[in-house]
Amino acid sequence: SVMGPGIWLAFLLAGIVFLPGTLSKSELASAMPVNGGAYVYLERSFGPLVGTISGLGLWASFLLKSAFALIGFSAYMYAVTNYLDITTNSTFVIMSALALITILNILGIKKVKAFQTPILALTTILILLICVFQLFDASFDFSRPMDGALDVTKNDPLLVAEAAALVFVAYAGIYKAGALGGEVKEPEKNLPQGMLISLLLITLLYVVVTFIMMGAVEGEWWLDSNGSPREDPIFAFVDAVVATEVGIVMALLAFLTMISGALSGLLAASRFLFAMAKDCLLPDRLSETNQKFGTPQWSIILTGVAMGVCILTLPVKDVAKLASGFQIMVIVALNACVMVLRRENPETEWYQPTFKSPLYPYVQIFGIIAGGILVALMGSKAIIGAVAAIILGVATYQTYGVKHHSADRD
Repeated sequence: SVMGPGIWLAFLLAGIVFLPGTLSKSELASAMPVNGGAYVYLERSFGPLVGTISGLGLWASFLLKSAFALIGFSAYMYAVTNYLDITTNSTFVIMSALALITILNILGIKKVKAFQTPILALTTILILLICVFQLFDASFDFSRPMDGALDVTKNDPLLVAEAAALVFVAYAGIYKAGALGGEVKEPEKNLPQGMLISLLLITLLYVVVTFIMMGAVEGEWWLDSNGSPREDPIFAFVDAVVATEVGIVMALLAFLTMISGALSGLLAASRFLFAMAKDCLLPDRLSETNQKFGTPQWSIILTGVAMGVCILTLPVKDVAKLASGFQIMVIVALNACVMVLRRENPETEWYQPTFKSPLYPYVQIFGIIAGGILVALMGSKAIIGAVAAIILGVATYQTYGVKHHSADRD
C-alpha cells in the first residue's frame, strides 16, 4: 500500500535481503538440527545473554506475526459476513480463533500439518489461476506496475526500502522450518534444501501475484473509502476482476490461510520458550510437556495469552513493524553467527556443518549491511521494538538466567 502499483518491487527486494540470512540459517541448521532454531544458534555462538535476548525477541516477533495474521483474518471474515449479511463482533471472533489455535497446538504438530497443507495449496492454485486469466485479458496493462515501481524508485527510493522492510514479515515463515529442526527427517540435507526452495518459490509467487494484481485493475482499488490501505487486498482484487462470488471463495480461503499462519506462528513461538527453559534460562515449568500429546503446554498457553493481549492493545501496522524489525535483526545476527563460528578457533571445533553457504563471507557481509539499512529505514518503531527486546532479555537473564544457567553447567 505504501508503494501502490510498484509493490512487487518491495517484495523482490525483501526476498533478496532474505537470501543471505537463509543461506546462513541453512548452514547453522545443518550443524545444529535441534528444536529452537535461531535461538540455539545464537546461544551457542554468543553465549547465554545474547541467547536470552534473541530467544525472547524471536518469541515476541513470531507472536506478533501471528497476532497480525489473526487481525488480517478478521478483515477477510468481514468480507464474507458482509456479503452474507451477517453481523459479527470481530474481537469475539478473533479471540475464539485464538482459543482454537491454542488448543490445536496443544494437540500436536501432526494435527496442525493435516489442517494446513491442503488450505495453502488450494489458495495458491486459485490465486495463480485468476492471475493467469488476467494476464491474457485485453485490459491488462504491463506498464502500470512497471511505471509504478519506476516512479517510486525515481521520486522516493527510501519508500521502496520502507515498503520492503514492512513486507519482510511475509517471509518469516521460511524460518519456522529451522525452529522445528528436531522434528524434521534427515535435517542436514532436507532443511537447507527446503528453506532455499521455499524462499525462491515464495519470492516468485509474491512478485508475480502483486505484479499481475496491479496490472489487471485500474485505479486505487487497494484503498478503502477513507483512502487508507485495505486489510483484505486479495478479496478487493478478485472482487474487482472476476466476480464478488469468486471473491468470497477467495476471502474464505484467505481467512483459512491466515488462521493456519497464526497456528504455525504460535507453534514456532512456543518452541523458543521451550528451548530456553531447557537451557535453564527460563523457569522449568515452560519446558514441561503434556503427558498425552508431548507438546510444551505451558509455553503454548503463555504464548496464546500474550497474543491475546497484543491483539487487544496494539495497532496493526505497529505490530507488523515491530515483528519485521526484530526479524531483520535476528537475520543480521545469524549472518554474524556463521562468521564467528567459521573462524579457526579451538572453541568452535564442534561446528561441522554439512551444508556450507556459498560465497562466504561476502554473502554474510551483504546480509548484515542490507539488514541494518532496512531497520534504520523502518524508523523509530522498529528500533524501539529492538531496544525493548534487548532490555527485556538483559533483565530476564540477570534476574533468572545467571543463577540457574550457571548452576546447570556446574
